[in-house]
Amino acid sequence: IGFLQVKVLRATDLLAADLNGKSDPFCVLEVGNDRLQTQTINKNLNPEWNQVFTFPVKDIHDVLMVTIFDDDGDKAPDFLGKVAIPLLSIRGGQQTTHLLKKKDLGRLLKGSITLELEVIFNPVKASIRTFQPKERVFMEDNSKFSKKTMARNVARVRAIYGAIMSNLQYIKSCFQWESVQRSLLAFLVFVVTVWHWEFYMLPCFLALLISWNYFQIRFGRVSHEVSSMDLADDEEDDEKESERKGLIDKIHMIQDIVITVQNLLDDVACLGERIKNIFNWSVPFLSALALLIFVAAAVLMYYGSVRYIILLWGINKFTKKLRNPYSIDNNEVLDFLSRAPSDVQKVQYNEPRSSRKRRVL
Repeated sequence: IGFLQVKVLRATDLLAADLNGKSDPFCVLEVGNDRLQTQTINKNLNPEWNQVFTFPVKDIHDVLMVTIFDDDGDKAPDFLGKVAIPLLSIRGGQQTTHLLKKKDLGRLLKGSITLELEVIFNPVKASIRTFQPKERVFMEDNSKFSKKTMARNVARVRAIYGAIMSNLQYIKSCFQWESVQRSLLAFLVFVVTVWHWEFYMLPCFLALLISWNYFQIRFGRVSHEVSSMDLADDEEDDEKESERKGLIDKIHMIQDIVITVQNLLDDVACLGERIKNIFNWSVPFLSALALLIFVAAAVLMYYGSVRYIILLWGINKFTKKLRNPYSIDNNEVLDFLSRAPSDVQKVQYNEPRSSRKRRVL
């Protein structure tokens, strides 16, 4: 659907990985399953690469990962820092400086890297690709149990649950007539809505909601900035605890169950956060696309019959495999939601306030 051009200019004030107080840094750039590497600059903490790389863009919602390593020859390279840049956040033709982060992208490390990025893509093809399954990344690490990750995921689910319960409590307060004026208004809205309800009103309501949030953000009344959260894992503590208890089958079985629960909590939290982030314009491309779909759906439901729309949807689902034997059965809504970032990803991709991207003259 397009291409990404990355010019790796330089890095400054890197960590010293060698005994001589220097490093032999090189960069690894990743977009999806595509991976490219710069040359190694020997014995330098402020290397200048000035190399240009071009990636094909298969999904505009991919993230550019730039990792700096120290070349140790035959040994495994030492990690020096990492940054994550969503393609949709790129402003073409500008030199931007990013502070390096740790492997989990949660906390800052010493040093920074300066890049010049430009992405060109077809918005129509990008919109269509949004509703197709994401490309599987084969270089992802295997999941393992972490107490901090478990605690963080539980806190995220509790936050979403608390928001839902707060809204339900508000509705309940209307039923209880805690405020006569509010309850009377809610009752009138309920009666009028139910009496005149049509299916096209649902996407209309969603379009109004997402538009309202846009204007709230535009005029600075609310913000979709997320507070920082601890993304570090307590791997060493977990290993020591495992040694004390011993590596027995029963512990492994319990650990597998806990990992499943941990990942389930993560999936639930991610789903809720992604829905929220679409409506609060965290990714303007996705929010604008959702707004367009809601408006189009409202028009179709108003001028057409819902029966015919459902019939066309069913025919498409039943004949999809006949039309293309190699097609992958997917849920377009979930594929769309998978492109929105969760709050954890927003923290990982976010630049600290003190080091916002700045133009290099």
